[in-house]
Amino acid sequence: MNPVLIEVTRGSIVESQHRGAFCVVDTQRNVVACQGDINTPVFPRSSIKAIQALPMMESGAADTYGFSDEEIALACSSHNGEIVHVGVAQAMLNKLGLSKDMLQCGSHWPMSEEAGRHLAMEGETPCSLHNNCSGKHSGFLAYLKKEKIMPTGYGQPDHMLQKKIRDALEDVCEIDLSTAPIGIDGCDIPTWAIPLKNLALGFAKYSQPDLFFAPERTKAIRRITQSVFAHPYMVAGKDRYDTRLMEAFPGRIFSKVGAEGVFCAFIPERGLGIAVKCDDGTLRGAEIMLSLVLEDLGIFTKEDFDKAGILDLLIHPLKNRNGVHVGDIRRATT
Repeated sequence: MNPVLIEVTRGSIVESQHRGAFCVVDTQRNVVACQGDINTPVFPRSSIKAIQALPMMESGAADTYGFSDEEIALACSSHNGEIVHVGVAQAMLNKLGLSKDMLQCGSHWPMSEEAGRHLAMEGETPCSLHNNCSGKHSGFLAYLKKEKIMPTGYGQPDHMLQKKIRDALEDVCEIDLSTAPIGIDGCDIPTWAIPLKNLALGFAKYSQPDLFFAPERTKAIRRITQSVFAHPYMVAGKDRYDTRLMEAFPGRIFSKVGAEGVFCAFIPERGLGIAVKCDDGTLRGAEIMLSLVLEDLGIFTKEDFDKAGILDLLIHPLKNRNGVHVGDIRRATT
C-alpha cells in the first residue's frame, strides 16, 4: 500500500488523507527520489500529450499547415474550454480545411465553470471544440492529412496513428507496451499503462532531448517545449495548476496533468523527470504532491511559491462559505 503523502485538516484534526507515489529520474537514468510503488503500471492519461504530439511534429504537419506555437501548445493541452481555447482549436481546423465534426473526441461542458456558464447564458450547448482534448485531436488530424491517412477510426488501437504514438511512448519511456494493459481514455483513444519509473524517465529525457534522440526527434521535442513555455495558458487555463505553475516559473518547469490523479513534469535546468500518482484519483491530492516534490528537491522553495503568489499550490487553505480559514491541504505529518 502506498504511503499517506497528503493530509486534509479541519480545525485541530486530520479529516482526510491521500495516499500516493512519486518518482524522480535524472538523465543518467538514476532514480534520485521516490516514495511508494513506482513499478506497477498506471494509466498516464493526458499527462503524456507532449509525447502524443510527436507524430504531428515529426511528420512536418505542424509546419506544413502553419501551426503557431500557441496552436502547438494547445495540441498538448487539457484546456478549460474557454473562448480563447475554442478559438485556437477552430483556427487549427481552419488551417487544415476540416470541420469540427472530424474530431473524434466527443463533447463535454467546458472544464471551466465560468466558461460553461457563459456558454449556457448564450443559449448554446458544448461541441467537440469545448472538449479539453480538442487541440490534441486537431493535431492528430494534421498528421493524418499530411500523411494522407484515412482518419476513420483514428482512435482505435490498431489504427496507424495510434501505433505511431505507441512507438513513440516505447522509445521515450523505454518500455515494451506490446503486452501492457490498455484502456480507452475519455476522448476515445487508447491509453497504455506505464510504471511511474518509466514515465519519470521519459520526461527526464524530454528535459534534455539531445542526449537521447536523433536530431529529428530532438527538434520536435524542443519545439513542443518552446511552445508550451511560451503559451502555458493554452495548456490549461484560468485557475488551473499547470498554467499557474508554469507562468510563475517561466521556462523552469514543464507540468502536465492527467486524469485520475496523475502528473508528469520535467525540470530542464536539472535534467529531471517527475511522475506522480494520487491513489484516489483526486486533483487536490496530486497537485500538492507534485508541489512538495519540487520543494523537497530544492527546485522551488516555500519562499519561491509565496513570492510568485502561488503558495496555495504548496499548502492549500480551505475556507468555509463565509471565507473563514478552517483547514488546509498539506504535507502529511504522520
